[in-house]
Amino acid sequence: MFGSATLGVIAVFSRVELSDIDIRWLRLFADHAAITIVNARAFEEIERLKRRLEQENEYLREEISQSQAFGDLVGSSPALKKVVEQIDLVAGTNANVLILGESGTGKELVARAIHQRSQRRHRPLVKVNCASIPKELFESEFFGHAKGAFTGALRDRIGRFQLADGGTIFLDEIGEIPLDLQSKLLRVLQEREFERVGEETPRRVDVRIIAATNRDLEGESRAGRFREDLYYRLGVFPIQVPPLRDRVADIGPLAAHFVRHFCEQLNLPSRKLTRVDIERLARYDWPGNIRELQNVIERALIRSRGGRLEFEIGEARQRLPPKPTASRAADDATPVLKVTEMKDMERANIERALRRCNGQVYGKDGAAALLGMKPTTLWSRMRSLGISIEK
Repeated sequence: MFGSATLGVIAVFSRVELSDIDIRWLRLFADHAAITIVNARAFEEIERLKRRLEQENEYLREEISQSQAFGDLVGSSPALKKVVEQIDLVAGTNANVLILGESGTGKELVARAIHQRSQRRHRPLVKVNCASIPKELFESEFFGHAKGAFTGALRDRIGRFQLADGGTIFLDEIGEIPLDLQSKLLRVLQEREFERVGEETPRRVDVRIIAATNRDLEGESRAGRFREDLYYRLGVFPIQVPPLRDRVADIGPLAAHFVRHFCEQLNLPSRKLTRVDIERLARYDWPGNIRELQNVIERALIRSRGGRLEFEIGEARQRLPPKPTASRAADDATPVLKVTEMKDMERANIERALRRCNGQVYGKDGAAALLGMKPTTLWSRMRSLGISIEK
């Protein structure tokens, strides 16, 4: 006994009747055994909580280092106001949200804004980048594993869904989840339970799912690469995040925000953008969106050494300002291309570069380098234009 709880039974068999002293010794032994058992259980519980705290702290350290990637939702353009209105509509509910948009548009910021305005804001927002997880580790990363479940599983590990219990889980690049895991994710959505790798006991979880992708999931589901039932479960409330080229009015405020942020972070003297700086940034079409703007500002501040800011952006992709009246006649004589014609030209140019590089995208001899853009940007344009690499 320990307090009012019975911890176990000690059976003693004797050929002779036990004396009072024998019974007192047995009771003393039982008391010590009970204390030992209670201490052992308490130690196991402390170790379990310690492991969970270590895993939560490890995750939070990663989040803190990444949480300032874009700052806050900055801007007042009509396109951004529409997004904010949708955030306000859905934040107070427990509905699943599917955030759509090109790479670098700030989909994670939208997810954070939804979580921070929800009733779950006092519980964690756990981010999972589905594109960075090896296929064989998806299930363990999502749901955790038991000690000995596979080679290298040296201890129990809680998964991201359990970390997010009571809060929100943000599944970035949801389109990268393997088909065989999609059914298990669907089970969590429908039944609010999962099983760790190496265990058979279901675990209950209360979590809101916000997913994001730059893919056409509806098209992927029609092609059989994404479960249609999962797509409809996730897409209860879709939010389309506009590219930066459709938020020209926000480029100046965003750039100023990044200047302040990086001056403080990099311990640089305070700087301000000039009207000429903002006009030049506004003429660029930003295929890499906010992430590209962030990188351009940071690089310009580092290279300026207190002098004039020089932005390393491709002149060929800048929006051209209005030409002087004297050259208007020559300009009027030049045919204006329709959007479909421009896309056809871009598609043909990218396909030509891929053929010249034998389908190679990355590296100094790859198509991305030949076209003067980042590989991730090239992949995004290829997906948008329906270009696949011939094998």
